[in-house]
Amino acid sequence: MEFLETCHDTVKIVTVPESRIDAAAAIRFKDAMRAATAEGPDHVVLDLSNVAFVDSSGLGAIVAAMKQMGEGRRLDLAGLTPDVAKVFRLTRMDSVFVIHDRADGALSRATG
Repeated sequence: MEFLETCHDTVKIVTVPESRIDAAAAIRFKDAMRAATAEGPDHVVLDLSNVAFVDSSGLGAIVAAMKQMGEGRRLDLAGLTPDVAKVFRLTRMDSVFVIHDRADGALSRATG
């Protein structure tokens, strides 16, 4: 899985180009996130605006990506489609992550 990455002064936006983060994609997602967040700003925004479906494996992969970033670093989410947002609400993961309507909104808020 390849991401589109955009670095700004204090924020990196990582855009997932695929429509699903499910059991078939979870390991590739985690590996790609590890590579994308290994260097760069401590604040990363994961843009999920292209993702229409996340299952429990995908949700676990997103949580694992947050944990692998380590102490003092932050992973926000942006652009959740209605079905993906529902998964985050139902699992109460919306209380774990900061969720922005759009990635550019997260950027403007961070650089304020």
